[in-house]
Amino acid sequence: MPTKAKKQKRRPPLSRERVLETALAMVDRAGVESLSMRAVAAELGVEAMSLYRHVASKEALLEGLVAVILDEIEVPPAGTRWREAMKRRALSTREVFLKHPAAAILVESCATMTPSRLAYSDAVVGLLLADGFTPSQAYKAFLTIDSYVFGFVMQELSWPHPGDTQPSEDAATAPAVPPALYPHFARVMGSVMEEVGRLGLVGAYESEFVAGLDLVLDGVDRLR
Repeated sequence: MPTKAKKQKRRPPLSRERVLETALAMVDRAGVESLSMRAVAAELGVEAMSLYRHVASKEALLEGLVAVILDEIEVPPAGTRWREAMKRRALSTREVFLKHPAAAILVESCATMTPSRLAYSDAVVGLLLADGFTPSQAYKAFLTIDSYVFGFVMQELSWPHPGDTQPSEDAATAPAVPPALYPHFARVMGSVMEEVGRLGLVGAYESEFVAGLDLVLDGVDRLR
């Protein structure tokens, strides 16, 4: 008979949730290019064929990851005023995408309107429609806000972050702009670096994101 110690060492049973959790951890660690059915199976310590009982193909695996990511994004409940709802959703999207660096690519590259994507989109446009937007305006608002959020975060992921450099090397992250040659841009970047010094990199990035988001929401408000 197997001992109690051996029973405790048994792997948890394979499930769709466990497969997706493992796959997302791999993507977070090594990017989308690291993902394959064989690689996920190896990570789980099983044969690749075992995965097909839970995800039918690599495409289904990717669609499952998109569903997991979208489920992490906050979509405020019905009845929330549109501007508060869109701001909370945008801030949550940024947080989730920074947590999962490949999330924006995964979501944008998923061309299939899966039930998870349809449910997410339905909830978002429903908030806009309920607060006075026409269907055309709701579509434009949804597209414009997401274009800003996705674009900003994908750019932010390539910027320096705490831990990327040693404290003595922080000055290397500041762009060298000769004031004599580029006086206007040098003045602007001086202001930017002053904000970084005051808020830190994390705080400065969030401040820039919120400032840009407010500009976008001001423009969306004019749609109505």
